[in-house]
Amino acid sequence: MSFTSTRLGKIKPSATVALTGLTAELKAAGRDVISLGAGEPDFDTPDNVKAAAIAAIERGETKYTAVDGTAELKAAIAAKFKRENGLDYTANQITVGAGGKQVLFNAMAATLDPGDEVVIPAPYWVSYPDIVLLMEGKPVIVPCPENRRYKMSPEDLDAAITPKTKWLILNSPSNPTGAAYDRDELKALADVLLDHPQVWVISDDIYEHIVYDGFEFFTLAQVEPKLYDRTLTLNGVSKAYAMTGWRIGFAGAPEALIKGIAKVQSQSTTNPCTISQAAAVEALNGPQDFIGERTEVFRKRRDLVVDRLNQAEGLGCQNPDGAFYVYPSCAGVIGKTTPDGEKIETDTDFVTYLLEAKGVAVVQGEAFGASPCFRISYATSTEALEEACRRITDACAALA
Repeated sequence: MSFTSTRLGKIKPSATVALTGLTAELKAAGRDVISLGAGEPDFDTPDNVKAAAIAAIERGETKYTAVDGTAELKAAIAAKFKRENGLDYTANQITVGAGGKQVLFNAMAATLDPGDEVVIPAPYWVSYPDIVLLMEGKPVIVPCPENRRYKMSPEDLDAAITPKTKWLILNSPSNPTGAAYDRDELKALADVLLDHPQVWVISDDIYEHIVYDGFEFFTLAQVEPKLYDRTLTLNGVSKAYAMTGWRIGFAGAPEALIKGIAKVQSQSTTNPCTISQAAAVEALNGPQDFIGERTEVFRKRRDLVVDRLNQAEGLGCQNPDGAFYVYPSCAGVIGKTTPDGEKIETDTDFVTYLLEAKGVAVVQGEAFGASPCFRISYATSTEALEEACRRITDACAALA
């Protein structure tokens, strides 16, 4: 008899986390592997943020805090939402968790009943559907093809909504594609949502500050204030501030939802790390100029990778609006054969070939709900990206 629950059997481990672990194992075994799988900046946490954490330790701020965040951090988050997004949230409308993933997990746990539907555009971040499944909800996947720049149309959204729909999860800029919705596109989606008052929205804005070529970021409740009372605006310090390991995510939402999220968190982790919370206060309140400087570095890396991948036989890569990922199509290599006689039938076969033959670790599109593609994170050094692209080009040229 299995000790695991039926619920656990519905989900699978995170493909991106699994790739990170596999890459570490291969490197430990002496393999020359370039990992382009990790969704985290290669920059260090800013010195002023680290200093704030050290100061908090020296002040003895190492005890429990309020379940869903200190008053100081909630004030900093409220100021951020007002300053950058034009959104007004009070302290009792803000929650802080151990990463954005925990906030999303808590929100689903607090609101989903068995059979409730959650609309998720694909390609999607790998954890969205599995968290919904874990809460016994039903992910409703909306394919967003490459020829529409991986973005959901208002018509597709409207068609996906049923009387059982409880949530839409919208991630812009997107992991894995880097696609971002502009103000007009968000307003068009908002108009659909206004016709379906039972549907709430999670606006996952974690890549808000990493946008290129003059793209202007907006969040949904900012574009359509009528959705303010139905929106959980999700963000965190992981990406813009290079603080992935500090595990601080946050959100603003109506007070009743925030209370439900806190109730769930009170029975799981309790408060986020006190030291990380102190660091996040400084991140949000301190100097912000470095964000633009780092984003310019990411833009140059994006341009390099897109250019090189589009020169590889059988691949095609769009130029994303934001985040630090590209999501190239590998449709042109499907059906080809490797030098070892293995046929490439899926994007999983292709990324396996890249890893085994060339030591390049990327994530298969299957994990993100859209094939045949793969995701590359260009949040690594220019030298590593140049070498990885050379290896990928060689791997494609070797296929017959």
